[in-house]
Amino acid sequence: MNKENKALLKALEFEYLQNKYPSNPYIVPEDYNDNSTNALTKCIIKFLNYSNCQAERINTMGIYREGKKIKVGENTRQLKGMFTPSTGTKGSADISAIIQGRSVKIEVKFGKDKQSEVQKQYQESVESAGGIYYIAKDFDSFILFYNNLLAYLK
Repeated sequence: MNKENKALLKALEFEYLQNKYPSNPYIVPEDYNDNSTNALTKCIIKFLNYSNCQAERINTMGIYREGKKIKVGENTRQLKGMFTPSTGTKGSADISAIIQGRSVKIEVKFGKDKQSEVQKQYQESVESAGGIYYIAKDFDSFILFYNNLLAYLK
C-alpha cells in the first residue's frame, strides 16, 4: 500500500470518527496495511464504508460444532461433533458492496491465490445480471478500480 492511499484511508477514517464522536479530542486512526487477505479485506471494507458506500464481508464457510456431553443414567457420554454446511451461495465473493447504487462484488486474492471454478461461475452470474465483479490483489489497484468505476458511473 503506497503512502498516499494509506493517508487517504486514515483521513477518511478520521473524518468518519470525528463526525461519529464530535466531543472526543483523542481520535487516533488505525495503522492500515494490505499484507494479508484479512488485512486487505478490512482496508477495502472500511474505505468503502467511509466513502458513503455500503460494504460487508461475506462468509461462506461451514461450521464444525463440537459434540455435547450428555448424562445417560450414571454415565456421561460424549456425542460426536458435526459439520454444518454454509447456506451461502458457493463461490460468493468476499465482499458485497453497493457503490453509487450499483451492486459490486469484490473477490480478494492475496499472493498466489487464484479463483476456483465455482468462483468463476459466480463471477459470470454476477456480470450477466448486470453487476460488477472485481478481483482485488492489493489496496493500490483497488483504489484505481474504485476511481475508474466512479468516473464510469458519472
